[in-house]
Amino acid sequence: MTPHEFLTKWRASELKERSASQSHFNDLCALLGVVDPVSADPTGDWFTFEKGASKTSGGEGWADVWRKGHFAWEYKGRHANLDKANAQLLQYAVALENPPLLIVSDMARIVIRTNWTNSVQEKHEFVLDDLVDGAVRDRIKAAFTNPEAFRPSKSRQELTEETAAEFAGLAQRLRNRGHEAHQVAHFVNRLVFCMFAEDVGLLPDHLFTKMLDVSRRNPTEFAANAATLFGAMARPGGKVGFTAIEWFNGGLFEDDHVLPVDGDDIDQLLRAARRDWGQIDPSILGTLFERGLDPAKRSQLGAHYTDRDKIMMIVRPVIIAPLEAEWAEALARMTTLVENAPVQTKEKLLRGAELGKRTRALAEANAIHEAFVERLAKFRVLDPACGSGNFLYVALRSLKDIEHRANLDAEALGLPRGFPRVGPESVMGIELNPYAAELARVSVWIGEIQWMRRNGFDAAKNPILRPLKTIECRNALVQYDDTQQKWREATWPDAHVVIGNPPFLGGKSMKRALGEEDTEILRRV
Repeated sequence: MTPHEFLTKWRASELKERSASQSHFNDLCALLGVVDPVSADPTGDWFTFEKGASKTSGGEGWADVWRKGHFAWEYKGRHANLDKANAQLLQYAVALENPPLLIVSDMARIVIRTNWTNSVQEKHEFVLDDLVDGAVRDRIKAAFTNPEAFRPSKSRQELTEETAAEFAGLAQRLRNRGHEAHQVAHFVNRLVFCMFAEDVGLLPDHLFTKMLDVSRRNPTEFAANAATLFGAMARPGGKVGFTAIEWFNGGLFEDDHVLPVDGDDIDQLLRAARRDWGQIDPSILGTLFERGLDPAKRSQLGAHYTDRDKIMMIVRPVIIAPLEAEWAEALARMTTLVENAPVQTKEKLLRGAELGKRTRALAEANAIHEAFVERLAKFRVLDPACGSGNFLYVALRSLKDIEHRANLDAEALGLPRGFPRVGPESVMGIELNPYAAELARVSVWIGEIQWMRRNGFDAAKNPILRPLKTIECRNALVQYDDTQQKWREATWPDAHVVIGNPPFLGGKSMKRALGEEDTEILRRV
């Protein structure tokens, strides 16, 4: 098929999505010079239409087209909201073996998004007339023949390191001007979250960047402008001008307090705001920002930190492996129940005893699934030396991934797929350093919102940030008993597992690191 033939046919097409999608895809294959799914793979093992189980929300298959290790492709009707189509693919990406490319189309547009786990996500959009260009056709053809051609060059780690470095200088300048250290940390954390919030659409219309741009013309107005924004984020029904603002709260925006900044600071903030904050990596964000905010740790700015792979060496055997084994056993029981139940089809409707037997089997299978999800929702993880929250974030993400997998497996058996229940309250931390404790909360908040968006769900609302009282700023080893007027061993909250990587300096370094008084208290208790 020539480009002219393809464009002529599909410009004039009035066919609905269901009747047109496979025809459009086959024509696109012919245009690109690649083999269509039925011809390439008659068995549908690695290249097929309507991949996966029927969705309990309606529709056939988790994706309209799927090519193993290459892409999942979803069609919608002309002029449809393709962001919703992409959200659907995200929800089923795990069941589709996490293809590197997620592609959506309304037959007039083709939008390709990258889906590599540890790389920044990129979006490539093409319209019908673009297909006249041979270079564009080659680019789209690469999705079929060489998806690696789309792999982004920058990792999320690199992006996060760059953003953290930019904020280190601002924090130091604010400290040099005499502002109290904890106020600086709280203020910078607010700025960080605002940049993230506008890039993921929680702050509308790039409002934070616009506030910075307006303030650059007259830096003395920054404090008032930022206070207006922070105040609107702190309460339900907030507004900036005629723009409605979601309620954020969570303790991060409990008031409208702002530190004054100068023109150079605003310029630096504007440069930082233009980065893609939606894709920063929370597993290292806290550590990097802690080094920039805490004067005692500034010398560690270029030092090594515990990366995600090393964190997983603890999280995988302690949390993931046992829970996945539990789910495998539960899923096996559910599968046996469903497979042994009478089968109902369009040609054979069940009645009487057979219908009752199937109903009971599905109810029993669903109860097994709900019990496992309930266990996950109540599962608690404690890091008693949580630092800036990198272990907590990875643990939360792991629990949410397991729940998501369980929900998809249940749907594949024809059972209802529930909304995610595991949330930030699942992870608990104790941290002595107030810089790190607040950064831990920010990292967990950002990680929760990122996970929801990356898997096709909307972030929670009213408020967006649930208070994270489960992350406490205190000593994890000793606490003073006012009643008995003496120090005693600190209590920890109840948890199913305890994880972490507390610093180990050895007994000889205790006095140097903690001071004589604290060392004596620890040894006495």
